[in-house]
Amino acid sequence: MLFAKGVKASAVAALVITSAVVNAGTFPDYGYQPPATYTGPLFHLSQNYPATPPSGPVPAFFKLLPAKLTNNFEQWRPYVDAVKQYCLEGNVENDWDVQKNTIRHWYHMPWQHYGPLGREGIHGLTKEAQIQSKQLAPTQVTTGQTYAVGIYNDVGAYTIGQVWKNPQDPDPNVTSKPNSFHDGTVVCKALFADIDLKQVPFLVNPVLWQAYITDSFDSANREIKNVALIQMDFAVRDSRVPGTGWVFGTFQYNGAITGKPGWDNLVPVGVMWGNDPENNGNDYTNKQPTVTKINPTIMESAINAKPELPPTHLGWNGRLNGPVDNPVSSCMSCHMTAESPQLSPMNPTFQAPDKVPPVGSKEWMRWFQNEEAGVPFDAVALSTDYSLQLAGGIANFYDWKCDQGGVFVGGGNACQQARNFRLKLMKSAKPPAKVFKVERDPALNDIH
Repeated sequence: MLFAKGVKASAVAALVITSAVVNAGTFPDYGYQPPATYTGPLFHLSQNYPATPPSGPVPAFFKLLPAKLTNNFEQWRPYVDAVKQYCLEGNVENDWDVQKNTIRHWYHMPWQHYGPLGREGIHGLTKEAQIQSKQLAPTQVTTGQTYAVGIYNDVGAYTIGQVWKNPQDPDPNVTSKPNSFHDGTVVCKALFADIDLKQVPFLVNPVLWQAYITDSFDSANREIKNVALIQMDFAVRDSRVPGTGWVFGTFQYNGAITGKPGWDNLVPVGVMWGNDPENNGNDYTNKQPTVTKINPTIMESAINAKPELPPTHLGWNGRLNGPVDNPVSSCMSCHMTAESPQLSPMNPTFQAPDKVPPVGSKEWMRWFQNEEAGVPFDAVALSTDYSLQLAGGIANFYDWKCDQGGVFVGGGNACQQARNFRLKLMKSAKPPAKVFKVERDPALNDIH
């Protein structure tokens, strides 16, 4: 996640990096300290990344991958249910204080604390995107905002630690072809909505977290507010999956399932393993849903057709996306653009109006191809292998070092040392005309 221009270093919590080895305490926990009136626990970054690749077996749910990758979601349900359990067990009872999980180790991505959209200090939530009017339900007539926190299992955390092995010199070659995240990497991401709950029927009986967030999407003023669990995403690295090597999935909250607040109310929206690069229609795009429009011609997403899933908009032409995601994108489409430096926007619409290609055109479909793990979206960049958090974290680091004058205890400016960080990160000798921000919503540029 990148941030608005003109942000001053004084707006960021004190940043002191004292070691060239990634150990606990190397990276800041958060960027926004709650006010003194808050007396509860604070967020701590889980950052003791494994120094060697974990030697255990891949997660047990790998055995549940369907033999045929079908768009019939019921063939995927055992797999998705098992991934949900994998993400939640040991975390829910500890309020996602993942260091307390006694079942398995989980870790956070560094450098998400930085800037006006950075991590807040209660649950480590980062600002994600605006919720548009009627995006969630016909009765939702006001806008809102989304915050999220992501976690990586030990397999993924090993790769994170290798990228950031030298905290003053992150190395995206670690995730760029022929390299990538290792098989068995699992990413889980919980998303929370700051919205008028009375306007969104499926947010009845909500799971609420306190968070130190802005009072509205277009504001920089922060206060402690309640936010409601609305979505949980996952990504699994699995080289058996053709075309991409990843499986993405998402869940939507439905408080009517159990009749009481709880993470069990997360029901599957679906899974996807590819972007259906030949499907360029637009008949099933559904920005303001009254029903869930499932497109039978989408073959690389499988959508839950049972009534447990509240009406939701999905992604472009019926590809998988969650309720607070962009309805003209997809889970894999935006994550596929993750690279360093970010030479293309996350979605074709995240450009000046005269630059947006016609919907379904060859230029538009560039964002809906299937890209193998570790292959950059732009050939002259380095891939961060479907990890937008990794791409954003590296960009945050260089923004602080190069534009905000950040200096480590060890001294020196990373950009002066590298002469030009864009050249340093690129395979070609020609710097890009433009580097884009890693952002879910272009309106983030307007926050000051």
